[in-house]
Amino acid sequence: MSVTIVSGLPGAGKTSVARALAGRRDRGVHLDTDDVGECFIVAGLVLPGGNPADEAERQLALRRTNICALAANFAADGFDVFVSDVVLWPGLFADYARLLGGPPRLVILDPDAASIASRDAGRDKQVAAAWSHLKADLDAWTDAPGLRLDSTALDLGQTVDEVDHWLRAQG
Repeated sequence: MSVTIVSGLPGAGKTSVARALAGRRDRGVHLDTDDVGECFIVAGLVLPGGNPADEAERQLALRRTNICALAANFAADGFDVFVSDVVLWPGLFADYARLLGGPPRLVILDPDAASIASRDAGRDKQVAAAWSHLKADLDAWTDAPGLRLDSTALDLGQTVDEVDHWLRAQG
């Protein structure tokens, strides 16, 4: 089957879109890097951006290694896998491709800052403002493979429809 990464800035809708896409498949799996880190690590968790910085980065890499192992196992058993993660750099995408044994499909959700702030305000834990500086990295990656979708004017259902249409056209 397939592995698709749904990416974008924090607050862009990655998790909601990836979960909804998985729900549209006969056999769909959603894997979220936040879940792997924050639910599995019971003691010693260092969140992205936390201190010590080298440990935060090491744990992010470990999350992705484990996400890829899970994704590969599910995909090998015939599941369509949707991973939600902040993948905004060519090197990180290359890491995913290496860990998965080939490049995954990539969907980047790119709503405007006001939409992200509005979506983030409805969460229990607001995170978008702390990570808004990543927009420059997203904008710099002009040759990212896959689909880059400005979902500013789209609700969740419309966004999922657009992404699903693109994915099905990819085969």
